[in-house]
Amino acid sequence: MEELTIYDMMFPKYKIEKLIRLIELFSGYGSQALALKYLGVNFEHWKTCEWAIKSIQAYKDIHFPDTDIELNPNRTKEDMIEFLYQKGISSNWNEPMTKEQVSRLSEEQLKTIIKNIAITHNLVNIQQVKGEDLEIVDTDKYCYIMTYSFPCQDLSLAGKGKGMSDTTTRSGMLWEVERILGECKNKPQVLLMENVPQVHGEGALQDFIKWQLRLEELGYKNYWQDLIATDYEIPQTRNRCFMVSILGDYNYTFPKSIPLKLRLKDMLEDNVDKKYYLPEKYYENIEWYEENKNQIAYLNYSKQEQSNRVWNIENVSPTLCASYKANDYLQNIKIKINNKIRVLTCKEAFRLMGLKDKDIDNVLKNQSDSSSYHLAGDSIVVNVLMAIFKEMLWNYRNIVR
Repeated sequence: MEELTIYDMMFPKYKIEKLIRLIELFSGYGSQALALKYLGVNFEHWKTCEWAIKSIQAYKDIHFPDTDIELNPNRTKEDMIEFLYQKGISSNWNEPMTKEQVSRLSEEQLKTIIKNIAITHNLVNIQQVKGEDLEIVDTDKYCYIMTYSFPCQDLSLAGKGKGMSDTTTRSGMLWEVERILGECKNKPQVLLMENVPQVHGEGALQDFIKWQLRLEELGYKNYWQDLIATDYEIPQTRNRCFMVSILGDYNYTFPKSIPLKLRLKDMLEDNVDKKYYLPEKYYENIEWYEENKNQIAYLNYSKQEQSNRVWNIENVSPTLCASYKANDYLQNIKIKINNKIRVLTCKEAFRLMGLKDKDIDNVLKNQSDSSSYHLAGDSIVVNVLMAIFKEMLWNYRNIVR
């Protein structure tokens, strides 16, 4: 028998019994939607909010690969430039494009971006979103789940430690979520936050507590926990903080871990292009050693930086980062195959995020290697999300377990 907590005795466990309408803020390519899809759950892509044009393209290619729409043939290029500039699209995930940058896009590119925004129900720039834009209605018929994986750059160990107190920082975009919820006449019944563990670290703890108190004022009960991908069938040491907030007096219990059967070698492709292999010039600066550990070698005789390590495919992968770039052999994750060293391919990176090959093939159609690495490293492991959602889907539990 499972041990009861005080919350089990005080509140009933939350149970989703209605059709789900999914709202994904900072949506990326839609890991949350993939989790529901892989579970076979009936849900609607209700709203997304994503300003990066590469991410918008990826979301469209994964979730709406065969969908197309007609644009007004009388719409001029100048009209499209103004529309996208006002929407606040971004080409680099960090800041909106200037009007001059938008105007450099071809007419075909402009049309594609506008189509992708419409097809994915995208609100684009969270700073422009109003509560009424979420169109939360008929809450007696629908369960609205709103996810918000706000930027981690100012929280993560790789960031600059600016935190999330300042609304001008990227991690400070959390307070835009607060504003939007405050404007909602009808609020989502379920909120799901994801971020790096530093969200409750020393530098951000007071803001994290402040955020929970604000959600309580809005009527939510909050439950948070750090979850690592290796506990949910993915061989990647990706540790992230998740918080489930439920509107009303309900309890939520995070999923138990699942024994890991896969290793890094199980995620690898059979045939890999030679461009992923390190040039011979790097081999003279490799210090080899064999131990029963995750790392099996170092480049440039440096044992401090993760980017200089070669990883053992018999164990698990380190955490993927969004900073990897094509042909950047020193920065990307490196593995040893048949006495040669190569970096992970884009498909392997997405596999380590829990994507199925069909969805990976769809997303890679319109992405460069660099944007693919970024998309994978900046996302959420689908298997972890599936486990989180299962705990709310009681009617589905007997099928999936």
